[in-house]
Amino acid sequence: MADFLGQALRGRPLEGGLFRGMGRDHGCARVPTNHRLYRPNGSARAALKSNVSQALERWASRAGVFRALGYVAVVATLQWWLRCSGGMNTLNIKAFAGLLFLFLVMATLLFIPAWTLDWWQAWTFLTVYFASSLAIALYLLKEDPKLLQRRMRAGPVAEKEPAQKIIMVLVSLGFIGLLVLPALDHRFAWSHIPPYAALAGNGLVGLGWLVIFFVFKENTFSSATVELAPDQKVISTGPYAFVRHPMYAGGLIMLLGIPIALGSWWALLVIVAMTPALIWRLFDEERFLARNLPGYAQYMRKARYRLIPLVW
Repeated sequence: MADFLGQALRGRPLEGGLFRGMGRDHGCARVPTNHRLYRPNGSARAALKSNVSQALERWASRAGVFRALGYVAVVATLQWWLRCSGGMNTLNIKAFAGLLFLFLVMATLLFIPAWTLDWWQAWTFLTVYFASSLAIALYLLKEDPKLLQRRMRAGPVAEKEPAQKIIMVLVSLGFIGLLVLPALDHRFAWSHIPPYAALAGNGLVGLGWLVIFFVFKENTFSSATVELAPDQKVISTGPYAFVRHPMYAGGLIMLLGIPIALGSWWALLVIVAMTPALIWRLFDEERFLARNLPGYAQYMRKARYRLIPLVW
């Protein structure tokens, strides 16, 4: 790009697809577009220079706004976090740092492949996703800090069973794909999702978080790994009265909403690829709980549906 602009501003021959057709459409001499001796006239050079300057100014202005908004959001969120959580302690620091790190990772996976910050669907999705995460984290800090501690131990490394380590690696790769593929889709314009559909996708993301919140409220033992707490008991009330794995149901709703919220039909294929790993985890967790948690086998006979009421 810089070579092309340098050629144009110095009056040297223009080559390549970026300026193909300028001889016909921009007031320059009418010569073949692949003519190596073609030179733009003075007005064309001035117009090109003006257009480039305006584009750079717009980009710099937009990037500066995004950076400023990012700094303000981080500072305001930290202040709000401290005010609502009652001060700074080790758990507060770990929880806030974990959310901030996750935000930076997800933003990187979205905006680097998309190669732009001018993507309102991504900003809206991140707002919905992390506003929900912050609200739930603040609730747990006040009402159930032990559950928050358990939820912070997650991922393949935290799992104890070899099968679950493999499953979590596959699920983690799938989640990365749910962010990277929509970013590439946005960059190369593969999908055309109307704005109202993207907003509906954010609604699914919020709904998924809401289901997960009710699970946390009902079940203080809902760890992020397949394990048993020393005093754990079977929970059969609230959302557990309808399905055995309501948190997975909420997570599935959220996963379904992410590609739509980001404006990509193609990324829905990632969910199809993730589904076998999620079902594998569900069955493996049921075997573990039936073997190690007293009363869970009876609960399985009582709650017939695993994930979707009246379906499965």
